[in-house]
Amino acid sequence: MANTPEQTGYAPLNGLEMYYEIHGTGRPLVLIHGALSAIDTSFGEVLPSFAETRQAIAVELQGHGRTADTDRPLRYELLADDTAALLRHLGIENADIFGWSLGAGVALQAAIRHPDLIRKLVLASATYNSSGLHPGILVGIEHLTPEALAGSSFQEEYTSIAPNPEDWPTLIAKSKELDGRVQDWLPEDIGSIAAPALIIVGDSDIVRPEHAVEMFRLFGGGVAGDVAGLPNSQLAVLPGTAHVGLVNRADWLLSMIGEFLDAPLPETGRAVGDTA
Repeated sequence: MANTPEQTGYAPLNGLEMYYEIHGTGRPLVLIHGALSAIDTSFGEVLPSFAETRQAIAVELQGHGRTADTDRPLRYELLADDTAALLRHLGIENADIFGWSLGAGVALQAAIRHPDLIRKLVLASATYNSSGLHPGILVGIEHLTPEALAGSSFQEEYTSIAPNPEDWPTLIAKSKELDGRVQDWLPEDIGSIAAPALIIVGDSDIVRPEHAVEMFRLFGGGVAGDVAGLPNSQLAVLPGTAHVGLVNRADWLLSMIGEFLDAPLPETGRAVGDTA
């Protein structure tokens, strides 16, 4: 399928020129990529299909892809504020968000900091505290080098589209610094999010499956549905799926995400301004 956007642009916000693409028409769905990634490596397998029924808005965060870096550090909160500012720049009252890895953390913070803008969340490989990752993952990230990623799809994509390809080592360093910080978001902050969430994790992800279940419970899941009724949020564990390969499980992702986003939004989970 073709993957040609109807609109591309750079939004001037928060000291950035933030790159975005708009594909298709319909209810807005914002796609937020993973660390060291950009639109194509994160969503190339699913974006064309989403654009058949939705207005798919794919973004590239600070220092990633076509969005040049600034002297700011990478912080989930700042990246969430950038995403919210982009939606306001585009005149979008509220949107669904699909975030993967880094993008899932950004989506969580956007829902906490800008709840009026978020209708539903799709959180793939998300964590809300550092213990959500398998032991040893952060140690491996700490020793990551540009040489280790030479020739990877991430490095090749960055080199081909970044305004300053020589900044690749800087992006790796800033990503490592972000990952090295203790992530200790409060469970009550996650539980306060009104937007229903579809939480997706690979059964061999870098995120512990127990952590995905913990997050699911914070969103009201983990109940006996035959007795209490089905919760507004959902949990999906993809079999035979590691972290990087998760976003390539197009058939599964498209079917489950589409069904989740198309379901009526309960009054108790309604975002401000929603009329569905």
